[in-house]
Amino acid sequence: MSIVTRFPPSPTGMMHIGNARTALFNYLYARAKDGKFLVRIEDTDRARHSEEAVQVILDGLEWLGLEYDNTPESQYANKQRHIDVAYELLAAGKAYKCYCSPEELEEMREKSKTTGLPAYDRRWRDRPESDAPAGIDPVIRIKAPLEGFTIVDDKVQGEVKVENKQLDDMIILRSDGTPTYMLAVVVDDHDMGVTHVIRGDDHLNNTFRQNMIYDAAGWEKPTYAHLPLIHGPDGAKFSKRHGAVGLNEFQAMGYLPEALCNYLMRLGWAHGDEEIISIQRALEIFDFDGMNKAAARFDYAKLESLNAHYIKEADNERLIDLVSPFLQENHDIIISKTGLDRLQAGMDGLKDRSKTLVQLAEESVFYLVDEITYDEKALKNLNLDSSSLLKEMLNDFKNLDEVHHDSVEAACRALADRRAEGKLGKVMMPLRSALTGTDKSPSLFEVVEILGKGETCTRIQAAIDFIEKAS
Repeated sequence: MSIVTRFPPSPTGMMHIGNARTALFNYLYARAKDGKFLVRIEDTDRARHSEEAVQVILDGLEWLGLEYDNTPESQYANKQRHIDVAYELLAAGKAYKCYCSPEELEEMREKSKTTGLPAYDRRWRDRPESDAPAGIDPVIRIKAPLEGFTIVDDKVQGEVKVENKQLDDMIILRSDGTPTYMLAVVVDDHDMGVTHVIRGDDHLNNTFRQNMIYDAAGWEKPTYAHLPLIHGPDGAKFSKRHGAVGLNEFQAMGYLPEALCNYLMRLGWAHGDEEIISIQRALEIFDFDGMNKAAARFDYAKLESLNAHYIKEADNERLIDLVSPFLQENHDIIISKTGLDRLQAGMDGLKDRSKTLVQLAEESVFYLVDEITYDEKALKNLNLDSSSLLKEMLNDFKNLDEVHHDSVEAACRALADRRAEGKLGKVMMPLRSALTGTDKSPSLFEVVEILGKGETCTRIQAAIDFIEKAS
């Protein structure tokens, strides 16, 4: 059997991180089994439909690297097919017309609150259409099984059983002639050849109702795998109050797609003790066996740690491309030729310290600006005491024949021996503040080598001038 999975989001807003995980699991299972991964836009709710939201979804899949094997289908475009199936089931005696008035339905709903049974009492199930009252447009309802149990052998949740008396004769075609979601999703999954439905376990109850349509139509049911929901650190359903929830928010926070994919994989799936799992590795090992049916808690610290790993592993040229929008948007910096040369030379030192692209951008700024701005922590190191050190350091650097890591280190250590009882930190703190505008940076010996003798001396002189002016 050729495996076919699908990702069927509703285009009504952002792409939630839970949707992203569902898409990822469907993609991984299909690709791991040499199958197809399809996308369907469930846009039957035209009042809430947004083409912008559709594009957000497709952009999100592209960013994650989840390539699909079809032109994304519109569920709304298949409306007539859904209607035709409803009437086929009606003609086959698997469904029937119901002429209940709104008042009757409300009365039944109130009664069901005490019985615990479905609200609709099936009063039109075996009633002849000749009894139809005037002035009421009927709905079409499926005939649910009346006795026994329905069992779903779920690949994650295990065997799940429901008494058939709990299933209602649900509506598949509304009185205005529009198909319901329950009908549309089954028809579309069947027509698209979907073999495996992988989705959140909040859809588990829908499975029993959707299987009634499969059985009535005589279609083969797909294999189901209902994933545990993602919870926040406090165990509650993951929501805005826990922080970012939209895929675009994680992009804006500077996470790499491979880090997010790795982290989402580990929310509900595991392979032994492996924590670092690339997409390529996952395609070799991904299966239902590693899925856990317990809810997974989102941990930003773990995601950040994974992101730091993938930043360290990333190609430098790619990182420069990725960090450029953050530099422009957050710091109003467009990388110049000189800045690019410095950034390329310093990227190894920068990326080893960065957990996100936002942090990488922040720590790259000093390589890219013509004039240093000192933050509060840097200002604490720039005072009259440090001014004399900086003046002596400036003179030492001007006298260096070559400015490279070893010569800079030797000069700084010599100055520390002369002026700071051999304590290198007392020399490095004002130098770091003068060169970078802050109190943290990659190795200063490397920084001086990359900036070069001229720029280093210019920045030290600027710091000296700043101190004297402030005094």
